[in-house]
Amino acid sequence: MFWKLLTIGLALTLSGCTDLAYYRQAAAGQWALWQASQPVADIIADSATPAALRQRLETAQAIRAFASAELALPDNGSYQHYADLQRPWVVKNVFAAPELSLEPRQWCFLMVGCLSYRGYFDPEAAQEWAEASRAGGDDVYIADISAYSTLGWFDDPLLNTFIHWPDGRLAELLFHELAHQRLYVANDTAFNEAYATAVGRLGAERWLEQRGLAREQAEYVVDVQRREQFLQLTTEAREQLATLYTSSRSAAEKRTDKQRILAELRERYQALKQHWDGYAGYDRWFAQDLNNAKLAGVSTYHRQVPAFLALFAREGRDFAAFHRAAEALGRLPPDEREGRLRELHYSPDFHSEPFLTRRGGPQE
Repeated sequence: MFWKLLTIGLALTLSGCTDLAYYRQAAAGQWALWQASQPVADIIADSATPAALRQRLETAQAIRAFASAELALPDNGSYQHYADLQRPWVVKNVFAAPELSLEPRQWCFLMVGCLSYRGYFDPEAAQEWAEASRAGGDDVYIADISAYSTLGWFDDPLLNTFIHWPDGRLAELLFHELAHQRLYVANDTAFNEAYATAVGRLGAERWLEQRGLAREQAEYVVDVQRREQFLQLTTEAREQLATLYTSSRSAAEKRTDKQRILAELRERYQALKQHWDGYAGYDRWFAQDLNNAKLAGVSTYHRQVPAFLALFAREGRDFAAFHRAAEALGRLPPDEREGRLRELHYSPDFHSEPFLTRRGGPQE
């Protein structure tokens, strides 16, 4: 760990004054996370550990072993420690986009390249940056993030922010974050997040199938279906807004129609929710800061996922072959990589049905 801390210290020294405060809060937050971490084995062995937490940690360890043995994901020290941060999020990500554009702002950082968001351990610093962006005319969205990957620089711990999630979602998250350690392409957030999202969901599907967890599998099917329906709603709204923003209408007319489209999106969500048996997990998302920045954030994670599903099918649903094929894509020049992903998206290998329902799983 010493050499990694030394590298960060040198990077901070070389940073300009403008970025120094940002990197300081990042380093301080990462250090606090390490300080709170304890070996999972010690926590499980401690008689004072609540039974519910012990059970979740044991499940997480089984998922972690499965990731390396069955999904060809890195076998390292990540998720062998646990930290209770005494809060429901680990970082806050700030997204920003122009008032009349869906193109997210980009920021470039040491060691990870350019991203379409800024991550903060310090909530006050996140709020300050968001307010400054709003004052400059941007749409802004602050997202509470439950987990993130240090891309293999450090051993990431399990956290209280997600340890009590249902089995399918917990497996999906761990596989997603480990995928970032397997493959990360500098300056291409959409590629990285879509790849990791596909690995997470496909891995969770396989985990649940092999474990024979029928009830958890059924719950995960419903959860995935809801998410895909949510994504369909937001995609339709994005397409309407994109058409509007590139039209010849005046800025004033665009602002008026933008608010109409967002209001209609809320109405369609309320109609969709009537079929969700009381589930209201997206209520807060729709209630706060519904704007270009929030819609851009959703698109970043999911727009290219169908291409990676097609790639997985093309590689015979073999995870090792899939990772190698994704790595080959990642080495291509950006324009060629984007073109290959578009080809995959519309290839006959991809079917639009939700992941588990393709195999005859239960429907809502």
